Amino acid sequence: MSQSAILETPLHALHVELGARMAPFAGYDMPIQYPGGVLAEHLHTRTQAGLFDVSHMGQALLEGADHASVAAFLETLCPADFVNLAPGRQRYTQLLNESGGIVDDLMITRPPGADGELRLVVNASRKAVDFAVLRERLHKGLRLTPLGEAALMALQGPLAAATLARLGPGEGLEAAPFMSARPARIGGFETFVSRSGYTGEDGYEISLPAARADTFARLLLRQPGVAPIGLGARDSLRLEAGLCLYGHELDETVDPVEAALSWSIQKRRRVEGGFPGAERIRTALAEGPERVRVGMRPDGRAPAREGTEIVSPDGAPIGIVTSGGFGPSVGAPIAMGFVQSAYAAVGTPLGLVVRGRPLSARVVALPFHPHAYYRDKGQRNSSDV
Repeated sequence: MSQSAILETPLHALHVELGARMAPFAGYDMPIQYPGGVLAEHLHTRTQAGLFDVSHMGQALLEGADHASVAAFLETLCPADFVNLAPGRQRYTQLLNESGGIVDDLMITRPPGADGELRLVVNASRKAVDFAVLRERLHKGLRLTPLGEAALMALQGPLAAATLARLGPGEGLEAAPFMSARPARIGGFETFVSRSGYTGEDGYEISLPAARADTFARLLLRQPGVAPIGLGARDSLRLEAGLCLYGHELDETVDPVEAALSWSIQKRRRVEGGFPGAERIRTALAEGPERVRVGMRPDGRAPAREGTEIVSPDGAPIGIVTSGGFGPSVGAPIAMGFVQSAYAAVGTPLGLVVRGRPLSARVVALPFHPHAYYRDKGQRNSSDV
């Protein structure tokens, strides 16, 4: 992509003003880090609150006559249960190709009080592909409306709830369940807020008109403990949280079972099917996949980066690293990747071929760092919300 084709988010001028190191990402000029550096930003998010610009993501409305018709349509493309998605709730799912491979992973929200409307948030690098797939299959009575004039930012970390409670008194955002979403007035701004994010921390994603994004972001950054965070720390945070990134753990050759995302396929869909690649996925659920995504910890200090070959103790190739680096909160190198299922059990010894030499490692449970998602009393697991 030529430099002239690079897009800017509504917060671009603010990033430059704050001294961010900018670089192209998914077609946008994005902040990679601020002067304090990735390590400091990562740890700040874990202990206080970080503000992330995620306006490059694709937001859209899928609308129809009623919830049943919109949900039924989306279920022909994704393996999650949307028919039974309650108002004000959100689900993580995957858009699948005909063989069950993942075209994209995305968030689907049913706004409260808006029967016949679902909100979509898709990955920046895949939004043109996703919207084309949806439009190709839309039938009469349904419409897809990209929200091109909407900004999106994420406030993540232990101080996120108190920050929004202070700016939106009476909105009850501090008690909003994990994976819930609704309109809210925050600091005088009309927003749409979900209690979600991609850092493993408690937090929120906030959508509002692009024209108001700069002023709103500055308001958040004036709050105690809130700092701007770039994509470098966002990646290290999601890796520690054991979360997939499209183009790394996920692509059109990988199905949800291989990616260890079976929890996102609710029981009704497993039984009924009706989504692309259903037989492949149901077979993998019943018999186990041939390969599976796992977490790995090298025994030394050398990190294993994306593309590193994984070998068995006797040197046979068994997989590939898809994401890897140093985990600041873990204090050690960490990695995720796909291995043959026979080597996927926690504790299994492996070799990671770094600079031509296999370094000892072992399979570990994910996440590498505990999730801190907010749970109200009696809330079920994320696969049920």
